[in-house]
Amino acid sequence: MLERGSLASLILWGGPGVGKTTIARLLAKAAGLTFVQLSAVFSGVADLKKAFETARRRAETGGATLLFVDEIHRFNRAQQDGFLPVVEDGTVVLVGATTENPSFALNSALLSRCQVMVLNRLDDAAMEALLARAEQAENVTLPLTEDARATLRAMADGDGRYLLNMVEQILSLRDGAVLDSKALARLLARRAILYDRDREEHYNLISALHKSLRGSDPDAALYWFARMLEGGEDPRYLARRLTRFATEDVGMADPHALPLAVSAWETYERLGSPEGELALAQLVCIWQPLPNPTPPTRPITWRAVQHAQPAA
Repeated sequence: MLERGSLASLILWGGPGVGKTTIARLLAKAAGLTFVQLSAVFSGVADLKKAFETARRRAETGGATLLFVDEIHRFNRAQQDGFLPVVEDGTVVLVGATTENPSFALNSALLSRCQVMVLNRLDDAAMEALLARAEQAENVTLPLTEDARATLRAMADGDGRYLLNMVEQILSLRDGAVLDSKALARLLARRAILYDRDREEHYNLISALHKSLRGSDPDAALYWFARMLEGGEDPRYLARRLTRFATEDVGMADPHALPLAVSAWETYERLGSPEGELALAQLVCIWQPLPNPTPPTRPITWRAVQHAQPAA
């Protein structure tokens, strides 16, 4: 888009701290547009009308405007419809940022006029690059061991803003002592786990749990299971989903899966939290890789089972 000189309106969809605002500022600078920022949390119809009128006057003098709207999903449908004419006639280049799935949170009419860009959480290499840039900007070296440095990146959980906030806390130390992982954990407050029980992250994590179970990866499955519990999920919901997994995904590959799932559920109901959660955790670890069975030569029917010869 930048190479051909025609920047289209965009919706940037991603978690917190992945660079949505930064990308919008860089796009405005690269395209030679005036950057204007609004927040859907603090703005209303009057603020939108003022921004549109200013953009129209700027366009009359040969200028162009990139309107960045943070948390655009917070606008109601009537307010979102207000963007349609100014986006369609080119008064503004709209760049909206959202942490919610645009397919559910935004009007279809607005989505049809914008391209959706999905931003993933920052990986370990990107987090290390941020650390290096922070050290270069402050002309210091963080007083951390290699293990503590890795722990710092893991604590940020893909959120670049949170990582830089922790760097500021570390740089505020005056004694200059080198911190190991344990000292770092004592110094920095533990981050609240990103989890919305009734929104996008809820479905992302339960999907990750199911995929880990299908892949027979108990370590990954336990991680997602524990993350949902720590985020405040109802263990009964997890018990129900694990029972569903035993019937639909495991099925006749292991006929014992369903009784085990029901037993774990009943154990939780009798013991409650936190002891009953151990039964669910054990259930998560039970399913191991199964050998590929030889496919039957003919369909298995109840009549075939009745007339089958017993094994020697």
